[in-house]
Amino acid sequence: MDEILEGFERRDQTALARAISLVENQRDGFERVLAHAYARLGKDGARRIGITGPPGAGKSTLTERLIQQFRGGGVRVGVIAVDPSSPFSGGAILGDRIRMQRHTTDSGVFIRSMAARGHVGGLAAAAREAVRLLDAGGRDRCLVETVGVGQSELEVMRTADTTVVVTTPAAGDAVQIIKAGILEIADIFVVNKADLPGAAKVYRDLKDLVRQTKGHAAWQPPVIQTSAQTGNGVDELVEALDRHHDAIATGGELERRRRERLRAEVEAIVVERSADRARRALHERTMEDELAGDLRDVDPYALAERILNPNGQTGR
Repeated sequence: MDEILEGFERRDQTALARAISLVENQRDGFERVLAHAYARLGKDGARRIGITGPPGAGKSTLTERLIQQFRGGGVRVGVIAVDPSSPFSGGAILGDRIRMQRHTTDSGVFIRSMAARGHVGGLAAAAREAVRLLDAGGRDRCLVETVGVGQSELEVMRTADTTVVVTTPAAGDAVQIIKAGILEIADIFVVNKADLPGAAKVYRDLKDLVRQTKGHAAWQPPVIQTSAQTGNGVDELVEALDRHHDAIATGGELERRRRERLRAEVEAIVVERSADRARRALHERTMEDELAGDLRDVDPYALAERILNPNGQTGR
């Protein structure tokens, strides 16, 4: 533990990787590591950028292009790439790290794959804490790339200051964006693979959709066409990221988002620990004894209250 904390102070890559593993798996001492990180967060903190969209949209290639752009300006970058889980080990398949391999020798870049494992809350918590460690470890930009636009991705996106939704001509019309439930979380839309047929239509549809639904908002999400393979449009995306950060920082929205994020984090920890307490009660047969009699006599709310407040102090 002392080696990890000392290495963390030196901004050592290996120590950072070990710290993230410790926190991700909630091994003994992980709370000490997090407390150490909390004390070292800067006033403004790293800019946290979420990148989501359907599988095959080119998110990994686009993320790699963003790394290149940021590093060209001397910006230190951390990436959390949420990969599908291996069916054998349950760990991340590591596809994103393979695609971003050219940056592995750059000390200014840290890339970590995390397994989805099918656990929504667990994934969100692990990704959130990993981003905090990257922030405390001296990264200027923290990118979180997710595997798709399902519920787990929406949960992970709540750790971001700016959310980029990536789509492609293959996604069809803009109505599909609404069906996916991601219109509300998008700060920037990217139509990737813009050199393919149908890209212009998706671009126009998204522009119309933003105009209809966000026309009176303080921030209207820009729609940007990119080709991650060639790098076209990436400059414009970086400019949009800067503009969005400036807009929310100036208007107080950034502070509000981070405050709400902290509130949600505390709530999630309380829920998780309450669920652990209930599972322990079941394992210790406390609940089984209660359920042994006539089930019609069991008040589930009263039973839950006794588990959460064994000393009789009601939480209502």
